[in-house]
Amino acid sequence: MTLPQDTFILLSTINTWLRDEYDSIESLCEDKGVERIEIEKKLSQIGYVYDANLNRFV
Repeated sequence: MTLPQDTFILLSTINTWLRDEYDSIESLCEDKGVERIEIEKKLSQIGYVYDANLNRFV
């Protein structure tokens, strides 16, 4: 799967998936066939990190 290239659209997309469809970043990545590190690297560029307790990027 190709992720959105715009980091803010990526943030919105990932957090929506986490809220609506997945109970963890691991299950999202496994299902979508993407690397967690790729998502975390891109979102860290705009100051976001994954919070497992909230199951979203904050």
